[in-house]
Amino acid sequence: MLGYIQFADRLSAWFGKAFAWLILVMAFGVGYEVLVRYGFNSPTSWAFDLSYITYGTLFMMGGAYTLSRGGHVRGDFVYRLWKPRTQARVELVLYFLFFFPGVLALIISGWKYAERSWRYLEVSVNSPAGIPVFQFKTVIVAAGILMLIQGIAQVFRCIICIRTGEWLVAAEDIEETEIQLAREMENEAGHFASDTAREDARGLKDELNNQERG
Repeated sequence: MLGYIQFADRLSAWFGKAFAWLILVMAFGVGYEVLVRYGFNSPTSWAFDLSYITYGTLFMMGGAYTLSRGGHVRGDFVYRLWKPRTQARVELVLYFLFFFPGVLALIISGWKYAERSWRYLEVSVNSPAGIPVFQFKTVIVAAGILMLIQGIAQVFRCIICIRTGEWLVAAEDIEETEIQLAREMENEAGHFASDTAREDARGLKDELNNQERG
């Protein structure tokens, strides 16, 4: 189970980080549209398609990666009060009741959409540019498969937690800027406290030495 968890986590991370570059594509595309629209009064015919296609692809392909890192929103006002074994048992049941049926429905429905779209080489109807979108319909199936693979890994995590009483810690390769700044402030405060303590100790030592000489 540990080997499969590592495989699924690495796979999800690779796809999540690879498709994260779409953020730059979307940012440059939208930025260019704003510039030419309001600066030169010459809006593009493709910017809207680019924005929702890139964002939708990023959102879908990042789902498994977010799941592997425990980053999805959780209503844990009750969950966090439970013991790890109780959490794992509840999660295990919920994965089979809701997660896997939903993911399988996504794969099956996505396959139908993608197959139909590829059959007539679908293009976007949101703009006159005629941007091809049939290849992006395949993202629905790919995202569902990745979520299925990662979901099995999460089930294994639940089983391990039920056996050991502790959650297998997910890798943390991305950290919020606020957390980094808070840690830096704590380190700076720690250094300041240490320096102050050294100065106080040095002063006390000098004072004792002076008293002994006197």
